[in-house]
Formats: sequence, C-alpha cells, structure tokens
Amino acid sequence: MPLPTGTTRPISLLLSTALAAVTLTGCALVELAGDCEGTEDRVKEMAALDILGSRPAGATVARGFEEVDAGCWADSGDVSVFANRTYAFPGTQAEVAAYYRTAAVRDGWNPDPEALPDDLCFARESMVLQIVFLTAEGLAEDGHGSRPDLTNGASYSINVDSFVNSGVEAGC
Repeated sequence: MPLPTGTTRPISLLLSTALAAVTLTGCALVELAGDCEGTEDRVKEMAALDILGSRPAGATVARGFEEVDAGCWADSGDVSVFANRTYAFPGTQAEVAAYYRTAAVRDGWNPDPEALPDDLCFARESMVLQIVFLTAEGLAEDGHGSRPDLTNGASYSINVDSFVNSGVEAGC
C-alpha cells in the first residue's frame, strides 16, 4: 500500500536531514581523531632545542616571555607542535639576521633556498625555524598591548614548527 503524498514528503525530508547529520558528524569525528594526543614528548623536545636559547650579545629574554612557549595545535586534520621564544634586542635587524644566519647553520638548520633574501627561514628534518621581527601592530593583535621594550630596536621571536604525521616535507 503506497503512502499518502502528504506523509512521503516529511519522511524524505527527515531522512535527508538524518543523512546530512550523519555525514557531518562523521567528518567531525575524523577531524577529532587528528588531535594532539600523544605529542607531549615531541613538544618537550621542541622546547629544548638549542637554537631557542641562542641569541646575539645584548639580546635579553623579553619581560612576560621568560619561558619557552611550546605546545600543539590541531586544525582540519593537521597537527603541529611548536616552540617559540621572544627576545628584546637594542640593535638592528641586520645584526640579528647575521647572527642567526650563522648560528642556525652551525646548529644544523638549512636556509630555505626559495626564501626571499630578507626572510630568516630554515629547515631541519621535519621542522621549520623562522625569526620574526616584532611590531607594535603585531603585538597588539596578539594581545600584548603597547610594549615599547619590544618595539624599539630589533626585538624578535624565534619560532619552530613541525607537522606531526603529515608526511609534509618541512619548508618555509
């Protein structure tokens, strides 16, 4: 016996909604499977990298950034561990660049051949190292407010990132 037309439409709408919900939930569950669980040791290794403690003469650990910031983030199935350190430096960006071009290579990091001449970006194994100069705008965007101690001279942060189990080769 066929269903009356008035009943068929609500049932097909209900089935379509249920199928969409299952599909979306399934995708969400796949994304949740790619999380930071089990990355604690890798985060500790990243935080202990020698390059994070290496700095040119005159550079000081910035107030409020005394500890290496290290952790893990997961987004859209990509899982990455990171570690960074921020320094206040009274000198010039050229002095910082010269220091890290030598120190990074000495520590086993390879300059990215595709990086622009002013970029301080290096790779080693599955990791990427970048030196980023700080600006008042960038500090404000990151919630650090006005920091004249970090915007005078060539203050910077050292950032190391590594994708976990992605098969992606490290590059800038």
